[in-house]
Amino acid sequence: MASVTRPRSGSLQFWPRVRANRIYARVRRWAKQDRDGILGFAGYKAGMTHVIITDTEKTLTKGEKITIPVTIIECPPMKPLSLRFYKKTPYGSEVISELPAKKLNKELSRKLVLPNSEKTKEAPKSYDDIRLLVYTQPKLTGIGKKKPEVFELGISGDLEYAKSLLEKDITINDIFKAGNYTDIHSITTGYGFQGVVKRFGVSLKSHKSEKKRRAVGNLGPFTPRKVSWKVPQTGQHGYHTRTEYNKLVISIGSDPKDVNQDGGIVGYGLIKNDYMLIKGSVGGPKKRMIKFTKPIRQTPDVGAPEIRRISTNSKQ
Repeated sequence: MASVTRPRSGSLQFWPRVRANRIYARVRRWAKQDRDGILGFAGYKAGMTHVIITDTEKTLTKGEKITIPVTIIECPPMKPLSLRFYKKTPYGSEVISELPAKKLNKELSRKLVLPNSEKTKEAPKSYDDIRLLVYTQPKLTGIGKKKPEVFELGISGDLEYAKSLLEKDITINDIFKAGNYTDIHSITTGYGFQGVVKRFGVSLKSHKSEKKRRAVGNLGPFTPRKVSWKVPQTGQHGYHTRTEYNKLVISIGSDPKDVNQDGGIVGYGLIKNDYMLIKGSVGGPKKRMIKFTKPIRQTPDVGAPEIRRISTNSKQ
């Protein structure tokens, strides 16, 4: 009998496959840019649709109409919470001071204890990095949520620019525009405790196999007397932190009528704020917060595509 040679079942790129610490992703690295600006934003995944655009140059279908799938992300404006100042130490960066914003929404008290705004604070004289602490406004959407998410955003610019961010809302148009690339940080849909067939794509054994069919043939050789971490085993599937690089921003709009589907988006409802269309799929279920940052792998922008039509047909 001929030997069967094929790649292993399941990727070893991500390990360990464990549940994320929280429902929205953590960003550990921020891109660098020469001009002043905020390096990220966040929105709520609404669903998917398709758009018809005119294909660009350097393609076989140049100038022709093509259909591409897009993900709709609702992007209500975010509010600044404070500026965080970091100092580098032999044990990593540490927060040395925080400069809070003067006006905070009352819904923020659902997430944390509101700081005393009567006490005036000043920025430290020496620091190594500044981050902007922001919170979302899910109350502006139709997902039925009031408790905001709180997280940090990287910024580029001097102290005066950073202080100016505490006085205004942050919108998606301040950071991205159509034709830009962005990195998507999300928590994937969770499926709980699953077996090796669904978790790693292991082939089913013969129906005449002894004892089990949806299992691996063996756990490895007799020696060494231990099971390798590369052997597929049952465990957590989904609800992982994942990052997708260089996703294309197809469009950014402020008129919800352009993307609201007949009868509302299934499982989400109606878009009420600014929105963004991302080419392709985005990890996570509907109503989950998605972070998008400036691309860490610098890629020239391709320019905004010419959109002929955005499908608003009901997906029911």
